[in-house]
Amino acid sequence: MNSHGANVFEIAKKEGIKIEDIRDFSSNINPLGPSKKALESLKDNLNLLSTYPDVDYLDLREAISTYASCKRENIVLGLGSTEILRDTIYYFAPKAAMILSPCYSEYERELRKISSHIFEYNLEEKNDFKINLDQLINTINEKNIDFLIFANPNNPTGTILKKSEIEIVLRETSAKVLVDETYIEFTNMETYSSSGLTKSYDNLVVVRGTSKFFALPGIRLGYGLTSNEGLLKFFKDKEVLWQINSVAEICGKVMFSDEAYLEKVFDFIRSRRENFYKELSGIENLRAYESFGNFILIKILKGINSTILREKLLTEGLVVRDCKSFKNLDKSYFRICILEDPANEKLLKKLKEIYKGD
Repeated sequence: MNSHGANVFEIAKKEGIKIEDIRDFSSNINPLGPSKKALESLKDNLNLLSTYPDVDYLDLREAISTYASCKRENIVLGLGSTEILRDTIYYFAPKAAMILSPCYSEYERELRKISSHIFEYNLEEKNDFKINLDQLINTINEKNIDFLIFANPNNPTGTILKKSEIEIVLRETSAKVLVDETYIEFTNMETYSSSGLTKSYDNLVVVRGTSKFFALPGIRLGYGLTSNEGLLKFFKDKEVLWQINSVAEICGKVMFSDEAYLEKVFDFIRSRRENFYKELSGIENLRAYESFGNFILIKILKGINSTILREKLLTEGLVVRDCKSFKNLDKSYFRICILEDPANEKLLKKLKEIYKGD
């Protein structure tokens, strides 16, 4: 399995299961699917696939500007959020960078490509993997960290910093800060999103994608928000004509303003996450950690480890994320995301059977 989750095609072939019968709890993709309005718009505008997209993507930028409460000129577009993460790291070329541990593996991979010295801020189990803000700031200043990158909420722990806390980091350190908001839509954006701070702090970059919340990994649309003039010029200079394809442009112009869809997905994930957490907390040999994403990190207190668990559940068509590849975690941890109700209930039933008390 790669660092981005399961290969359901490989699993289907190996286990002799139809792809449509597999429930992938490792992908972290919204189970309700894309905005129907966006798909209808795509269907109605298929003729546009035979023409070039708007070279400046004015309507798409305007839709993102309204959605993310930022200036249109402070938006950069990319082929998914990872491309923007990579290019931002390349531009700043930090000598000393800090990541959280555990975290999304691509941060370290890209930093190593440019030979950054990487400091890990360990999220400790004894603190429920939460960030100690004062400790974080002191470490950044003491170690002369010039670049901090983290996901908010963090994957795989689900822990989060408030916008007000991120502003303190921006104020009290000289580090450039890249906040990966891949999962921000699954929580209260007014409290936790730092997109609005980009207007006041040019040492901040916020990056988002459309794979997880909007359930459209195939369109490869990501965007970054910043008021850093040097970084904006860098992205402008490296732009390729028609970088974003017409499918992504058409969907993007509609889905960011589909209020009914945004509310429906948020409410669905919030309610199921709360129920999942409650049910998991009642299983004697498991410990679930509070999450602000659409996923939950779980520790096995007693019983088969996560590698064996994953193989056991695969025979039932259920795929969970074995967390042994994450730094600071091991085979006693696994992660699940929120899927549709029948799948959630099936997984809960299996976990209760496997990890029931003596």
